[in-house]
Amino acid sequence: MSVSAPPRPPQPAHSGGAGGSSARPGGVIIGEHPIRRPDTRSPQVMTRRAWWLVILNFLIPGSAQSLAGNRRLARIGLTATLVMWLLVIAGIGITVVSPGFLTSLMTNGFFLLLVQIVLLAYAVLWVILTVDTLRLVRLVKLKPSARPLVALLAILGLVIGGGSVTYASQQLIGPAREALASIFTNNDPPVPPSNGYYNFLLLGADSGLGRESMRFDSISVVSVNAETGAVHITGIPRDLAYAPFADGPMHDLYPDGFEGHYSEDCGWGPGINQLMNAVEICQDDEGASIYPEAAANSSTPAIEATKDAAEGILGIEIPYYVFVDMKGFADIVDALGGVDITVQERLPKGGGPSYEGEPAEDWAIGWIEAGPQHMDGDTAQWYARSRYTTSDWDRMRRQRELQQAILAQANPANVLTRFQQVAAAGEDLVQTDIPSGLLPFLIDLAVKAKEQPVQTLELTPEGAGIDTDEPTSDEYAHVRDLVQQALYPPSPSPDSDSAG
Repeated sequence: MSVSAPPRPPQPAHSGGAGGSSARPGGVIIGEHPIRRPDTRSPQVMTRRAWWLVILNFLIPGSAQSLAGNRRLARIGLTATLVMWLLVIAGIGITVVSPGFLTSLMTNGFFLLLVQIVLLAYAVLWVILTVDTLRLVRLVKLKPSARPLVALLAILGLVIGGGSVTYASQQLIGPAREALASIFTNNDPPVPPSNGYYNFLLLGADSGLGRESMRFDSISVVSVNAETGAVHITGIPRDLAYAPFADGPMHDLYPDGFEGHYSEDCGWGPGINQLMNAVEICQDDEGASIYPEAAANSSTPAIEATKDAAEGILGIEIPYYVFVDMKGFADIVDALGGVDITVQERLPKGGGPSYEGEPAEDWAIGWIEAGPQHMDGDTAQWYARSRYTTSDWDRMRRQRELQQAILAQANPANVLTRFQQVAAAGEDLVQTDIPSGLLPFLIDLAVKAKEQPVQTLELTPEGAGIDTDEPTSDEYAHVRDLVQQALYPPSPSPDSDSAG
């Protein structure tokens, strides 16, 4: 005898289907997935879903695929996003805890190339994720009025997010890497500081104005304290005569100081800026026999001779140089957005008089008026060049003012916003033998230096008591004493401290 099963109680109505949802008594729906398996027949549901997917794709690239698309693509997108976030957080943390380590990384060409590749790859991935998100949205299923807005928001998110990543790669990292590779070609180990200082020969010359050759119109030595970052600049007049040389080939040729050589074919005077003629222009081999290793060390015979002269004059070791071409000088000023300088007297622009005593009004192509000025590159260039209505000493002062104005304008925020222009200008402007391995340390020192005033010493009759036309050995000895006093000032005694 068979026993039939008792009748089953009636089940509450539910909509399962593709959504796989179920319902409890009372009509409460659970387990519904409106993102992954929405009701495609409802424009309202699809529109609401579209807004969520597009916003999530912008905030967390890869999350839209995790909720509604390909899980494998989602893992790739979310992993890449997480890595980018961790790198940003790590960068911020390193900046606070160990800025020197970060600068060492950011001045490493291989590291910058790796960062550039990673950023470009992430930008490409963002494009893929955005296109896939638009596919998942299914624009045709949305309310007609929402379709262009959703598409526009997706594109806007891509432009802001992916565009920022691309900008960082192509406009910040790329130019930085190229500029470093172009300017800092010396890969030798850095020379340790000399008696607590890094000393650099800073040279300025003008390859423009129809000149066939360049002589160094601006010569100075920048001494940076290796511990404090304190900066001292010694200005050397370009016409300073009979300079003594440190030990080397020029000292062997001129043991009693540099001398002029008068010749109808190719001669030179005794001024320090005449060394270009003496060691390069008037030499058949362009100075290769005098300084055979100059080219291999990213230098030139004229630069090396000037370096030896500066060492002999100041009595300090100068291992490195920085050469600035005035022809491209205006570009760096324009790249920084101009510089602010208070002009002490009205100065003419132009190449100078065509005959002795010609009034400046007859040859000037323009004027730099006295008073506070926000100078563009062209004006700043003429400000540094102008000398016919003032003395060479005045021009040295103006060049020093301009150097400090550029340093003041080169703040991190300004450089970052104009980085591409600054980097491009730097490639055309600067030549140096500073090794790339020294850059991180110098950047650290530069940060310290910005907090301190720059000390200067001008080797002029007023500044150092030296006759630049006929200097004596005693006067050069006095200059070396002044340099030592400036670099190593006596420490205040306890008695003087208590007295104060």
